[in-house]
Amino acid sequence: MRILLTGTAGRIGRAIHVRLSPVYDIIGLDRSPASTVDIVGDVTNSALLSSLCAGVNAIVHTAALHAPHVGIVSDAEFERINVEATQKLIETAIACRVPRIIFTSTTALYGSSARASDSAVWVDENTHAHPLTIYHRTKLAAEALLQTAAKEYGLAVRILRMSRCFPEPAPQMAVYRLYRGVDARDVADAHALALEDVGEGCNTYIISGTTPFQRDDCSALWHSAPTVLARCVPELVRDFARRGWELPARIDRVYDSSKAQRELGWEPRFGYSNVLSLFDQCLSEVLPAVRLRP
Repeated sequence: MRILLTGTAGRIGRAIHVRLSPVYDIIGLDRSPASTVDIVGDVTNSALLSSLCAGVNAIVHTAALHAPHVGIVSDAEFERINVEATQKLIETAIACRVPRIIFTSTTALYGSSARASDSAVWVDENTHAHPLTIYHRTKLAAEALLQTAAKEYGLAVRILRMSRCFPEPAPQMAVYRLYRGVDARDVADAHALALEDVGEGCNTYIISGTTPFQRDDCSALWHSAPTVLARCVPELVRDFARRGWELPARIDRVYDSSKAQRELGWEPRFGYSNVLSLFDQCLSEVLPAVRLRP
């Protein structure tokens, strides 16, 4: 299978490239050069896309502007990169008879729907998206374009809404793996499985680490998270105590990835203990527990 993979200079694009390249013939596209980039070019360049999609069996579209660009990059550029590029990829896929598109999206687009007031929010694919920033809005707009293309043109579309997946201070990152974080390698595995999913139409999946919590825990997570942590993940509580780290007093949301695990056969492999292991090895994937600023 020959695959066009966009955004291969980025963190997630690189992870997907590493995961897929031993199995598939990958064309890595990014506007920045990198070891995982085969073609340096702009994802909005229609002529370039047409030349790259000849003979391609699927497109994995990861290229995007992200949350750190908000307030630095113009809203117009967000629209161009996140929305217009997606539309051009759709048009190219239809013209070149590419039957499948896998789209890397984000749980951030749930926005205020994931913000709690008196109880943690249980977030799944049925939770209403309520975007707050241009990043959220453009990712949601891109999803809408893909959903329409699946309905009107028969494209097989898989939308993967991934949770937080970037280096953060170790205690925060470890706890996040329980309810709102995921490892880049697990994200890459989800993309590989989405490519293997031969079903038609459009399906959306949350990609987040397996949670030990249940819906019934939401109130207690909001009012007394340490109590729930002690019950559900006592080993984490012991690890934090040994390291002198504080547990979060409150957890405000839980991203439920059970649909992806059930329908795609996806199983996250890198939970909170892997974060601690990377931290103990002083690897740059995890930041120091206390960040000193000048």
